[in-house]
Amino acid sequence: MKNNPDDYVSKVVGAASQVDPAEWNALLALQAHPTPFLRHEYLAALEASGSATAGTGWTPKFFTLTRGGELHAACALYLKDHSYGEYVFDWAWANAYQEHGLDYYPKGLVAVPFTPVPGTRLLARDAAARLALLETLLTWCRREKLSSLHLLFGAGEDVAACEEAGLMLRHTVQFHWHNGGSESVDAGGRYASFDTFLASLAHDKRKKIRQERRKVADAGVTFRSSTGAGIAAADWDFFYRCYERTYLEHGNAPYLTRDFFRRMAATLPQHWLLFVAERGDRPIAASLVALNEPPRQPRAPGAGRVAYGRYWGALERVDCLHFEACYYQPLQWCIAHGWDRFEGGAQGEHKMARALMPAKTTSAHWLAHPAFADAVERFLAREGRGIEHYLDRLERRSPFRHAG
Repeated sequence: MKNNPDDYVSKVVGAASQVDPAEWNALLALQAHPTPFLRHEYLAALEASGSATAGTGWTPKFFTLTRGGELHAACALYLKDHSYGEYVFDWAWANAYQEHGLDYYPKGLVAVPFTPVPGTRLLARDAAARLALLETLLTWCRREKLSSLHLLFGAGEDVAACEEAGLMLRHTVQFHWHNGGSESVDAGGRYASFDTFLASLAHDKRKKIRQERRKVADAGVTFRSSTGAGIAAADWDFFYRCYERTYLEHGNAPYLTRDFFRRMAATLPQHWLLFVAERGDRPIAASLVALNEPPRQPRAPGAGRVAYGRYWGALERVDCLHFEACYYQPLQWCIAHGWDRFEGGAQGEHKMARALMPAKTTSAHWLAHPAFADAVERFLAREGRGIEHYLDRLERRSPFRHAG
């Protein structure tokens, strides 16, 4: 590709293996909102395991901008021939294209496959490099005659670049838990214990959580947790049995292969926390949580420690086991280990009853067809107003105790 006006040398390759891992990860470490899901090991494992490949509708393209031999900007883009595994839904847009005899697929997607976690998408040394990278993406999409370009769950700096480049913004709502409140906190501003967290909730919410936890305990279920290299191969195998079964029970094959998690255990173990539920001497369920930094790593100044609820499954049915495995055990762990935030993933108003509060996330969109772009822009304006009203209603339903 040609050099852009800012003298960057741009390049696009078709596999993570064609990008230097150390350079990629070093650039990621400079970002304000890095996540483990954009580490080279994670993206490479998605490809090598067969989880996100051309065969599954995720054709990878890695863009880099260099200057003087140094990497200044980079991102992962996927050519998509469907809209599965994205969590920002554009099926109606695709159907409208089809009804007018136009092709919506393939489209360009800047996102982490199957991972609705907000964070940096456009790796860059500075704002100028980030904007140059985005302009390079748009130029490439036009040249390839793609219908559209979509950047999902971007960080604030990504959104700012997209706005400057003229992309349309779309908002969705997730639910995140924050460790700390106006009372019952330790010297660091966090909850001192799970009980002090419960004390911050309204009486009915506190009572319900205790009832749900009691049901699991009364069923004879206990939990153990392990992190990093402490997660045994047998536990990874058991987790995958649970994860796969949950997908199959809903009529779908799982997005991620067993080999993907095998690669995570080998190349990125420090970013995983596993809970295993046991009844008697039998494991019956598991939930897997990702961590934005290793648990025992010294805390960087100003850095927030974030846990991400990702996957779960069960081989036996126990009332309220899902809530215990996916919310109460991770929240209890976050409190005990001083983690700042737990992100519960896409959608799910029921999470508010567990004190996960609404958080607005943002994606950005460019459509090549002017008439469709105009129609989508009007739709997004209406949808955006609805999202703001929805957030207002949710905030009024806070599960926390109110003064007075």
